[in-house]
Formats: sequence, structure tokens, C-alpha cells
Amino acid sequence: MELTEKQHSQKRVFKITGRLDSNSSPKFETKILEVIQTSPMNIILDFKDLDYISSAGLRVVLKAAKRLEATGRKLSICGMEEYVREVFEIAGFDTFIDIIPTLKEALESR
Repeated sequence: MELTEKQHSQKRVFKITGRLDSNSSPKFETKILEVIQTSPMNIILDFKDLDYISSAGLRVVLKAAKRLEATGRKLSICGMEEYVREVFEIAGFDTFIDIIPTLKEALESR
């Protein structure tokens, strides 16, 4: 997994490339929870180049979404490939996390 982070206006964007699995999710969890604790911004996860997500990766996404929601902020995900989106739909994550087609649209949303 490669993780890059950028700030766009009032949103923090994490771009994840490769696999988000049991090997890589601890690094991602540490980073995203640190940002949630220290930054007042909404977070966008750019999954355009995400090849695979395991249950460990889903757990981190869920934890981040709940922490953000508890502080009145939100988590959005953009750029999902169809096979990654199916995992989110099967898990029911699409009912409480905004899934947006492109990064541009995610940056323009609330």
C-alpha cells in the first residue's frame, strides 16, 4: 500500500494505492486517526487506485467514519472500482458513507 495525503480547501484527501489489508491497515489506521484527532476537516478517501480491501481495511474505514461522525464531520469515498464498491455494498457501508464517483465531485460536495 502506498498512502499519500493532501489538503484541498477544507478537506483532507487520502489516496490509497495497492492493497488495504491486514498488513497495511495498521499504518493507515494510525495516520487517519491522528488526522481525525488533530484536524477539523472532513476526509475523502480516494480509492481510484485501490486494488483490494480486506475486512481489516473495512474495519479501519468504519472506525474512521464513526469517529468523524461523532464530531460532526464526514467521511466520503471516491473513485472506487466496481469490485471494491461491491464489497462496500455487501457490507452495508454505502448506507452511511458517501460514495462519490470522482475526486472532483467529492471535493465539490459538502
